[in-house]
Formats: sequence, C-alpha cells, structure tokens
Amino acid sequence: MIPMIPIAHIQNDFTEKFGIPRQSGLAELPSLIIFAPEYRVKEAFRGLELYSHIWLIWQFSETADQFNGKWSPTVRPPKLGGNKRMGVFATRSPFRPNPIGLSAVKLLKVDYEAENAPVLHVSGADLMNNTPIYDIKPYLPYADSHPEAVGGFALQNKNGSLTVDFPKAFLDMIPEDRQNGIISALSHDPRPSYQDDPKRVYTFGFGGLEISFKVHLQKLTVVNVTVIR
Repeated sequence: MIPMIPIAHIQNDFTEKFGIPRQSGLAELPSLIIFAPEYRVKEAFRGLELYSHIWLIWQFSETADQFNGKWSPTVRPPKLGGNKRMGVFATRSPFRPNPIGLSAVKLLKVDYEAENAPVLHVSGADLMNNTPIYDIKPYLPYADSHPEAVGGFALQNKNGSLTVDFPKAFLDMIPEDRQNGIISALSHDPRPSYQDDPKRVYTFGFGGLEISFKVHLQKLTVVNVTVIR
C-alpha cells in the first residue's frame, strides 16, 4: 500500500467548519494553496496556468479524529433535515471509509514570485483553513463537465435560497474583495435544515471576524460583526 501524504495546505478565511460553503464554486472567495517545501519545484507546475479550473483532492481533517477508523453505511445529510438516512456513497458526507474530499476550484494565478513559491491562487474552495491537500489535477471541460447530469436528492439551487440583509456598517468590516463572496455563502444557508428557530443567533469565524446572523422565513439578517481578539 502506498502511503498518502499531504503535498500542500490551503489558506483562507474559514477558521471553522460552520459557515463554509457546502460545495465548491458556490461562493467566489479567494484561497491560497501553499505547497510543502519538497514540492515547490517550478517544473512540476509547467503548463498549469493554461487551465481555468483545477481539482483538489483533500482530507476531511477536522472529522478524521472523530472518525477514528469507524464508518456507517448510512448518514444523515443536514440539507435533508438531519433525520433522513441516505447511503454514505450517495452523499458527500465527511464521515466516510476514507475521509477524502474532491473539489473543483477556479485557478486565478500560479504565483512564482511569492514567498514559498510556487503558490496557487484559487477561488470557490469549500475547504477550511489549513486543510491538507493530497493532489491537484487540471479540470478538463470536455471530460469533466456533464450538463445533462441528474443531481439526485441533492438541492441544486446554485444561486442560493435566502435573501441576505447585510447592513453596510457590518459589511464594510469585510475586505471589499470578499464582500460578494460572503453574501453568496450566506445565501446558501449555513444552518442544517432541521434548525429553524427565527430567534436563534448563529455565529461563525471568518478572516479574524465573527459574523452573527438570524434567519426568518427566507431572509437571513446579519445582526453583528465583531473582531476576534
């Protein structure tokens, strides 16, 4: 058996699992991919800049310790209310026989001048900060894109289902190049479907800030943004 070792880690603003987009490409937020020293070889990246998107193969590192080698043939997808069980292989649950994730992200730049170069600038990742990455591969539209594909029971509203009210005073605390992305992430409703208390305040970390919000009917309202000290 060939051992799997991380070749890189991702750097972004998502410091905890809650709040991360549930799928890649749903929120155009930037990330960096920083490679381990032994893989910072320019020749290994030759030609990569010709592609618009890449695949990331990565580890659900935050669930690996909870998982501890055990797995269940069925899981409770949060978007189905958290009570209905589906087959693990019919979902993208992190609780799998091997806690491996697969994400297609937009490649913005192959940076050969940055510290620890080469560094990849990407957008649309659904990974938490410091997630280990096992491999990257180019996304091939002629082979990887299937517009006729059927999505099963997975919800397929790429534009989000919630209207987001993000007061300007709070929105201005978010870096300008991340404002549209965080609004898009919130519009996809970070909550599990079984949580629907309009009085409950939800909070998650994002880029040194804590963002707090409530949801009533189909409207999400940001009620506070504070600096994490």
